Amino acid sequence: MSRASQLTLAGTGLFALGTVVVVHFQQKWEKDAMHHGVVRDMEQQRIKKERQLDFDMQKVLEAEYKKGQSVRESPDDIPAKGLPDR
Repeated sequence: MSRASQLTLAGTGLFALGTVVVVHFQQKWEKDAMHHGVVRDMEQQRIKKERQLDFDMQKVLEAEYKKGQSVRESPDDIPAKGLPDR
């Protein structure tokens, strides 16, 4: 084999080996990124669930507070007799 063909074969082999190594690490990085996305989504769902529970608790508390209060109309809400509505 000539010197040029040996160098070409060696260069091609190194290029192929380099490509395999780069693809391997790229797949690993993508897998890690996807896993971090799943973890982030689970955290967001947990936060959303906590907020919904807080909101539901606030609705229950509001209903309890409204039961204990007597609410009357203010004098500004009742139109005066004999006077036109504003």
